[in-house]
Amino acid sequence: MRRYFRKTYFLTLILTLALIITGCGSDSVSEQGSENAQTTNDNVNETTRVIDVSLPLGPDSHHAAGIHKFGEELERLTDGRLTINPHYNNALGGEREVIEGMSINTIDAGISSTGPLGGFVKELFLFDLPYIFENEEHVYAVLDGEIGRELAALIEEEVNVKVLGWMENGFRHNTNSVRPLNHPDDLKGIKHRTQESQVQVDTWTALGADATPMAWPEVYTALQQGVIDSQENPIPTIYDVRFYEVQDYLNLTQHVYSPAPLMMSKELFDSFSPEDQEAILEAAAIATHYQRQVSTELTKELINELEEKGMTVTRPDLEPFRQAVQPVIETWAPEVGEEMIEKVINYEY
Repeated sequence: MRRYFRKTYFLTLILTLALIITGCGSDSVSEQGSENAQTTNDNVNETTRVIDVSLPLGPDSHHAAGIHKFGEELERLTDGRLTINPHYNNALGGEREVIEGMSINTIDAGISSTGPLGGFVKELFLFDLPYIFENEEHVYAVLDGEIGRELAALIEEEVNVKVLGWMENGFRHNTNSVRPLNHPDDLKGIKHRTQESQVQVDTWTALGADATPMAWPEVYTALQQGVIDSQENPIPTIYDVRFYEVQDYLNLTQHVYSPAPLMMSKELFDSFSPEDQEAILEAAAIATHYQRQVSTELTKELINELEEKGMTVTRPDLEPFRQAVQPVIETWAPEVGEEMIEKVINYEY
């Protein structure tokens, strides 16, 4: 009996000591692990950032191609510390709302056409003027050179928004449901939708159309119901919005080139370290070049696809169109800046 008691006693003592030691060790490891986890969490909070980016079009668009590339390069250059979260189809608001949001730092970043920017920086009406660019090479030379830097500086100063890169919507072309356009005279009597820009109204009036400003969300339904007959946009946008369902004629008028600058809240950009700012700009430069390539290739492919979907494609002689809109350029030159327009038209490339 004593031997049994003694064995039981020592066994109990050993187990008790083991539990005490284990318990102490567990507390120590647990506390150390907790401290390490907290440190890791603190470091993550200090060094990582998800940047929300607004896009006017959908995830398969030429806009999205550029933004996805921007995100990939940004993540690569910062070892994953900076990433993006795209918001498609104006989910964060219309283009003007997005610009205003970036201006007051309630929206991180986004792509926009330059139309709404003209209300803040009159020099941006340059991109509403018809037939001042000959081709893509001409455009890229202007945007990637001193004029592009000057315009970006004006946007930063007047709007408090940082231009990261001049991505593109592309050259704009006419579609309508009335007739093919071989000459400006063919626009007579056609009810044409413009953006809410007086320059565009003047342009299409000069070409002979009945020009009507209309907000973008209303355009498809208005075409469908016959409220308007005609609209104009870059080819990828025409395809993405499925205008081929409500328009019969695609006319390659190439009358205006529309950039789609990738921009960021200046306040947000300034909050990053110099190293991260450099990474953001490098990622944007790579993505801009890539997005332009995608846009150009997509435009060629989609013209054929639009034709296959039943649209009649017309390639008119552009010289009569250029001549018809010269008074518009002369009228708006004092507002936009005669020297600026002259430099753009005669820019060497």
